[in-house]
Amino acid sequence: MRKFFSDAKKKIEAEIAAITGDDEPQQQQQQQQGHPPPPQAPPEGFGRAVFAHFMLSNTCDYNIDEYKVDIGLAQQAHIDAFVLNFGIHEEAIAKMPEIFAAAEQTGFKLLFSFDYEGAGAWPKERVIDLLLRFAPSPAYFKRGWQPLVSTFEGVGSAQDWHEIKARTGCFFMPSFSSVGAENALATGVTDGLFSWAAWPHGNSRKVEPGLDASYRHFLGPHRPYMVAVSPWFYTNLPTWNKNWAWKGDDLWNDRWNEILEMRPEYVQIISWNDFGESHYIGPLHEKQFGAFEYGKAPFNYVQDMPHDGWRLLLPFLIDLYKYGTAAIHREGVVTWYRLHPGHAGDSGGTTGNTSSHGQELFHPAEIMEDKVVYSALLTGPASVSVSIGGVVQEGSWDDDGVPSGGVGVYHGSVPFNDRTGEVVVTVHRGGEVVAQVQGRSITTECTQGVNNWNAWVGSASSHAQTYATATLG
Repeated sequence: MRKFFSDAKKKIEAEIAAITGDDEPQQQQQQQQGHPPPPQAPPEGFGRAVFAHFMLSNTCDYNIDEYKVDIGLAQQAHIDAFVLNFGIHEEAIAKMPEIFAAAEQTGFKLLFSFDYEGAGAWPKERVIDLLLRFAPSPAYFKRGWQPLVSTFEGVGSAQDWHEIKARTGCFFMPSFSSVGAENALATGVTDGLFSWAAWPHGNSRKVEPGLDASYRHFLGPHRPYMVAVSPWFYTNLPTWNKNWAWKGDDLWNDRWNEILEMRPEYVQIISWNDFGESHYIGPLHEKQFGAFEYGKAPFNYVQDMPHDGWRLLLPFLIDLYKYGTAAIHREGVVTWYRLHPGHAGDSGGTTGNTSSHGQELFHPAEIMEDKVVYSALLTGPASVSVSIGGVVQEGSWDDDGVPSGGVGVYHGSVPFNDRTGEVVVTVHRGGEVVAQVQGRSITTECTQGVNNWNAWVGSASSHAQTYATATLG
């Protein structure tokens, strides 16, 4: 089950407060405290990469062709690899030959993330067996010659990784996020770290900046950092005592801007297909909806709620992150919003924030705004308007929502203002429509009387081809 240990928040806050001095004194202090010495700077050819978190257990009914469809969509988005998340679940593990075959046949990459929370701790021999079996595949993502491996938690089994690494030669970048960066490094087995922190807490618009700063500080200049980015979070699965939302709204735009500023070695998108937590960017697929039944969800809150539009910007953003420059070949717009105002229906017992993370709790409507959010990929300035129920409102771009140089992602939003009805978002320039999304209606009528805190996402591209480039400043 997706949870952190109850003391995670205090430990991470203590880390952030403790950050002082430059990298060299800090590295000396870490070595005195028993941390392993930092590895040498990587040789040439160790480029940046973007991964998408892939829930293997959701695809137990998939065949090779269905894996190829998802892989093809990921490749179109310029995603480099799927991070296969799986617990000790033999039915999911049995799918590995098929997904590796699909990846080999399409030139795609995969890597493992061993989930130590969903079904308990992994026996180290089982981990070794799986790595020795699948890491030699040309489809397995490698950092240099080493297969890259991650986890979801598992700090209690950290010492197993001394032997696992010795026998498999893997490069180990776990998510030991429950104990923070300093304590994760103190295990003495990590080559780098992945932080699961991808969502703001409470009504903050952005992820707490001190979290990234903590990881970057303790990792120093030579250990790689894998940053998490996610567009949304809402879950209501009573079987696992999960029923909360975190603030989404502008998160997809804001977090990518932070990534473009940091430019870490790796980025992991959470997620491709974790439908139970509503942060999927992959296509809806009924074969993957089993979690709503055995999770005893009050209703299927992803049905008819596509998130594919969030991939529209990825080729541009990923190229800009990886190479420092990116081209626009076709302008477009993506929009997202909740289908129900915050006051509509019953909250379903959902809270904003979660007590399992030691967070202050809110009503979801206190942290999630009633607004239509939009991002446009443009070669130059343009205007935007939003119609809700036939009432047109001229939109605007945020103060920090206009790209330097005019080429890139423009971002803004307009409030519902208590309006309901069909939503139409139009980007126009000089009297001509650049791109337009006709979205689902906002309504106060909720499924079974329960508010759906998930987002509906739509996108559209211009019919005309164009060409413009942007470069990071």
